[in-house]
Amino acid sequence: MPRVAVIGGGWAGLAAAVTAVQADAHPSLFEMAPQLGGRARSLDQGAGRDNGQHILIGAYTEALQLMRELGLAPEQVLRRLPLTLRYPDGAGLTLPPGHPGVAFARAVLAGRRWPWRARWSLLRHATRWQLNGFECDSMLTVAQLCHQMDATVMRDLVSPLCVAALNTPAAQASAQVFLRVLHDALFSGQGSADLLLPRAPLSALLPQPAASWLTAHQVPVHMSTRAQIQRGDSSWRVNGQAFDAIVLATPAREAARLTQALAPDWSALAAAVGFEPIVTVYLRAQATRLPEPMLALREGPQAPAQFIFDLAQLGHPLGGYAMVVSGACRWVEHGLDACAQACLAQVQTQLTWTQPPVLEQVLADKRATFSCVPRLHRPPSRIDERLWAAGDYIEGPYPATLEGAVRSGRHSMRSLLQVLKMQSNFAM
Repeated sequence: MPRVAVIGGGWAGLAAAVTAVQADAHPSLFEMAPQLGGRARSLDQGAGRDNGQHILIGAYTEALQLMRELGLAPEQVLRRLPLTLRYPDGAGLTLPPGHPGVAFARAVLAGRRWPWRARWSLLRHATRWQLNGFECDSMLTVAQLCHQMDATVMRDLVSPLCVAALNTPAAQASAQVFLRVLHDALFSGQGSADLLLPRAPLSALLPQPAASWLTAHQVPVHMSTRAQIQRGDSSWRVNGQAFDAIVLATPAREAARLTQALAPDWSALAAAVGFEPIVTVYLRAQATRLPEPMLALREGPQAPAQFIFDLAQLGHPLGGYAMVVSGACRWVEHGLDACAQACLAQVQTQLTWTQPPVLEQVLADKRATFSCVPRLHRPPSRIDERLWAAGDYIEGPYPATLEGAVRSGRHSMRSLLQVLKMQSNFAM
């Protein structure tokens, strides 16, 4: 069996390690942090509190399949809801049952809080995108793609969907990637556009089941270990151990550091990847229940958040709420205290509370996702014949998502093992 080192224990690295075992390889996992999961993990200090609020959708086929392979039932740990983008005043839309494409048209026509011109504008644009195969000029931003769209629909639907999916504001976000997300959500079959909201801590969705599964299959897992790699005559070495190949599933900056001397051109690409932050503001307010587990909020110059989650409807104790500020560069520059106070003022203005909410905690992930801008030159998965990379920032059609990470980890491991099979005498 080939010995493969997987460096990085986030969702991409865990997917790669599991895939290696399933292909009869012998992986070893190295993780620099004291816990697995990368950016999508639970926090040590909070009971069930996560490193930010994450959601999945029904089109995340690889991530859902991996959960099942690890013995998890997605329907038990994820609350499935039709795609709903509702505001406190009732504006927005909810997809009815049925084929997502048809359901989308029905939802738009039923959006009575939008004037007819707004609904017609949205349907006209959506029809044009479909006729063009959800392809467009790769230089366009989402704002440029929609420059003739009714301003109400742009404000209430397109802009929040864009920043939720790409974590990049519409004025800077890649229109081509946005269209790919829309295509896969609306035209990948029944339920592909459904929201899947975690009702278990993030670590229970994949990191903990994967750790148990890997341990049961006798995979060495080295925690709190910063890897150093060297190229040998016929093998690679990770912290002195010999391996036949490596999958590098670390964040982009760490991958650039590890490959600077080994593959300087690839390292430069990884180092050049830009990032967008996400700020999560946790609130506490007793005796108030939101009409939906997730509500959209109207963003503005002094209103940072795009969404608020009623955590009690997702299996958490009563009275907990999470506000999400995506594409949060400007607010990180202002400072987290200013962001939190602006969120508190925003939610008190836009929602009715039985008791005023109070701030509990503010979290900022300054490198939450790569900045998904037009013509972004993302590094390829192949670095060398026996050195591959995996992660949501690696070259591909998707933005930085849990699905993108899982797909990248599985693809890189399968491709690497195929190379080993072709170029060596390993019996696979």
